[in-house]
Amino acid sequence: MDDPNNNRKGHIVGFGGVFFKAQRPADLAQWYKEILGIPVSDAGVALFKRSRIDDFAHNEITLWAPFEHNSQYFAPSESGFMINYLVDDLNILLERLKSRGILPVQPIEITKDGKFAWIMDPEGNKIELWQPLRPEDEA
Repeated sequence: MDDPNNNRKGHIVGFGGVFFKAQRPADLAQWYKEILGIPVSDAGVALFKRSRIDDFAHNEITLWAPFEHNSQYFAPSESGFMINYLVDDLNILLERLKSRGILPVQPIEITKDGKFAWIMDPEGNKIELWQPLRPEDEA
């Protein structure tokens, strides 16, 4: 029975981190730092604070979703995971990536949930880039 006061303890309440194996962790961390601007420290880790971007209606949530084992959503990656990164301006990021020779692996999609683009990292992992819709986008 649910506690009517919602005082339950001992449950998962969010993500504490994302961890994955890499063939060359230091090189891959450097790529994410240089190419995507992830604030990777000298220790090879990045700390993110929860977004406080006021004009992003969906910035208070983090999505967790298992996919069917035969899903093609991660293609062309053969990896068993894909990380979705919240971005502040997808168009500017994609222009910067293009200037470095990194192109999306499929067309940009705009849905009720936001703008999405996908790229591959040097180890073949598909990366989802997500910009929630701004109020002016939803008009």
